[in-house]
Amino acid sequence: MFLLLAVLFGIIYMVMTVVGVAMGIGNFYFYLILSLALMAIQYAIGPKLVEWSMRVRYVSESQAPELHRMVGELARKAGMPKPRVAIAPLPLPNAFAFGRSWSDGRVCVTQGIMELLDEQELRAVLGHEITHLRNRDVVTITLLSVIPMILYRIAWHFLFFGGGRRRDGGQVVLIGLAAFLFYFITNLLVLYASRIREYFADRGSVALGNSPSTLASALYKLVYGSARTDRAVVRDAEGLKAFFINDPSRARKEIRELSQLDLDHSGTIDPGELHVLRSRTLNLSFSDKMMELLSTHPNMLKRIKVLSVYK
Repeated sequence: MFLLLAVLFGIIYMVMTVVGVAMGIGNFYFYLILSLALMAIQYAIGPKLVEWSMRVRYVSESQAPELHRMVGELARKAGMPKPRVAIAPLPLPNAFAFGRSWSDGRVCVTQGIMELLDEQELRAVLGHEITHLRNRDVVTITLLSVIPMILYRIAWHFLFFGGGRRRDGGQVVLIGLAAFLFYFITNLLVLYASRIREYFADRGSVALGNSPSTLASALYKLVYGSARTDRAVVRDAEGLKAFFINDPSRARKEIRELSQLDLDHSGTIDPGELHVLRSRTLNLSFSDKMMELLSTHPNMLKRIKVLSVYK
């Protein structure tokens, strides 16, 4: 993760240096400040947008005592303040964490996930979300996402407006194309960072006392539940899937792969089945690898295999 951060900020520093010389310091700072301002606005109003999009409803301890108890216990184990607890009245089974800081942390579960998972599985999912907050993943990804944003604006300016230096047309176009190439590369790296954070959050849930097989069963059930959810509901949540514990838009394909893990057809993944997966070699197709490359979440089969090595 540290290496990835170094590469991303190294790229943006290099591009900014080249662009600053090519387009003049005034224009350079204008686009830099504009991009940073957009990130600041996104950071400031982000929680409200999530609340509005997912119809988040905060609940008191009297309204959801068990949910509050689990979140409180996990937060104490994680050594952080208890997040606000919310429920989204959606049939799509999922959970997500959001907020600007530890003190502003919020954990939300959908009505669908509460009806699908048992208590231990729900606790494992909440442990995953608490870990996201403890690791400040929302802040990390927000910070990283500004890098492709800056590069995209630089590329757009040079390719369509000439960067203010039309006498060097060839150089201007070359810089614009280079900025667009680095925009594409850094966007892939940000997606990679997002997938890394999912692995870290899974490991964090296990560290908080949840068994790997329980979290694996929860993920298996969430994929199954997402696959049978009405597609219109899934489409409505498409813009926020980066927040979710799994990508519901990929569920119909993933359920075919994961069904092979449930050897006794119990609808769960027990420690023995997880151990079998540990010794298996995964052969992902080219399309699977490309789909993962462009996704905010890891391939679910790979993700559960990583869980199989935890004790």
